[in-house]
Amino acid sequence: MPIKTVFLVCLLFQCFSCNNTSKREREIADIDVSIDVERFDILFSEATPKTLSKLMSDYPFMFSRTIADSVWIRRIKDTLRQQLSQEIQKVHKNFQPIESEINMFFKHLQYYYPTFNEPRVITFSDLIDYRTKVFVTDSITLIALDTYLGKDHQFYGNIQKYLRQNFEASQIVSDLAFAYAEQRIYQAPRKSLVDEMIYFGKILYFKDVMIPFKTDEEKIGYTEDELSWARQNEKSMWEFFIEREMLYDTNAQLTGRFINAAPFTKFNLQFDSESPGRLGQYVGWQIVRSFMKNNDIKLNKMLQMDALEIFSKSRYKPRK
Repeated sequence: MPIKTVFLVCLLFQCFSCNNTSKREREIADIDVSIDVERFDILFSEATPKTLSKLMSDYPFMFSRTIADSVWIRRIKDTLRQQLSQEIQKVHKNFQPIESEINMFFKHLQYYYPTFNEPRVITFSDLIDYRTKVFVTDSITLIALDTYLGKDHQFYGNIQKYLRQNFEASQIVSDLAFAYAEQRIYQAPRKSLVDEMIYFGKILYFKDVMIPFKTDEEKIGYTEDELSWARQNEKSMWEFFIEREMLYDTNAQLTGRFINAAPFTKFNLQFDSESPGRLGQYVGWQIVRSFMKNNDIKLNKMLQMDALEIFSKSRYKPRK
């Protein structure tokens, strides 16, 4: 086939694909989903001994029955909590942009999972417990706004930089998508490095579909420079894994080196300090992207598939 003809065919395919994507996104935008975020963080900070019982009646799931009312009153009056509440209200005074992103995310969920019903979305504060920034159930979604005050906020001074770089409001919907992805993924107990890679690759591809309005940096929680480093070194990383026969290795230490949050990825090479952490997740993302590109399969089915089957059928080739 002449080169000019090949070019025209590719161009037509791209146009057709873009038109389909645009049509789908228009259909998603028209879905009737509209949530109003409930600012429990403000309600609790403004509560008094007289109004506390009403708040506890309205939000019983936010109060442990094993804790006496006097303890909750002391927490309301606690100086540190009051300062934290003031900072939250200062940073998140206008929550409309985030609320719009959450609504758009839920519209995508409704499109791909027609039985999905939007939950109540409630913001709260928990003295910066960044291990549980968001919490989701079928009926309630909780967002800890004290973990989204901005990476350079004074309250985060004792938290390591690689963790607090994602304490930004722009990461809220990405963290929500992560939590919802975990609910929808089935995978046999993860044993090998490639199992871990594919698991997180599934989560990141779920974000590709559910929050396409967010950048790749926001989806994975990298800076622009970190994502650029990952892209430029993708081929070298892949060769590293292949040459050392790491993909099927079940050594638990590999998860700590290549998957878990860390200031950098531990290749045990000279350039380690230049790399971002979690590069095993990034590689898994590219494998799953390649699988979905080369196989005609629905999102939900892919999320249930065995990791090795996805890997073997992905035809993954790292970018040069």
